Amino acid sequence: MGRFAIATYNVNSLRSRLHIVIPWLQQHHPDVLCMQETKVEDGKFPEEEFRTAGYHVVHRGSKQYSGVAVASLAKPDEVSFGLADGDRADEERLLRCVISGIVVLNTYVPQGRDKESEQFKYKLDWYKRLRSFLEKSCSPQTPLVWCGDLNVAPENIDVHNPKRILGHVCFTPEVWEAFAAVKSWGLVDVFRKHHPGQPGQYTFFDYRVPNSVARGMGWRVDHILATKPLAAKSLRCDIDMQTRLETKPSDHTLVMAEFDI
Repeated sequence: MGRFAIATYNVNSLRSRLHIVIPWLQQHHPDVLCMQETKVEDGKFPEEEFRTAGYHVVHRGSKQYSGVAVASLAKPDEVSFGLADGDRADEERLLRCVISGIVVLNTYVPQGRDKESEQFKYKLDWYKRLRSFLEKSCSPQTPLVWCGDLNVAPENIDVHNPKRILGHVCFTPEVWEAFAAVKSWGLVDVFRKHHPGQPGQYTFFDYRVPNSVARGMGWRVDHILATKPLAAKSLRCDIDMQTRLETKPSDHTLVMAEFDI
């Protein structure tokens, strides 16, 4: 097959970021782009713009809330939504598809709001449910990529001020443990494979913090992980800061990984 490139991007409202997404696809031509927080109803999803750019697209979403989508050069062989475990399906948070023989798992993990809220408990449970989903429907021996806004900064070097931020719902031991439990199923952090121990590499810069990008006040919460057989074939994984510097950007950057299949 050769080169296989996959990217992930929390667009924070897709229709507001089409001026970034479509030109980026046309310039970089990844095999797959996973998008989260699309915030668009299925009936109003801008499918034609993706088709014109040469991409198939599958999606599930609703107005002003969550939403996931995958654009791909090759038509997906399989597509499913949600955790499918009898609990709240969360179809707008998980999209699984098979593209060119690779399982692509695109997720928008719940943020958690605050540690005393039911939303935080739901976040921790969501990670447990995701681990069960992997055990039941996937194999760590097959090529699989898990990517998206996972709402966890797993190491001190993944935030700009770990002492001050410690205890936030995306930077706290409970979430680290929940994320590690999913990762231990057999996944490798592809970005950290290529940038071990390197601080200052962030994918989220809060709109509410003045000059957050220039001041380096970011978080790494958007990730690309792969099963060990696939991660061994990874060539690179990089954060595209330019997407955060565009006019009217998302508060997240785009991340892309490339594999030699």
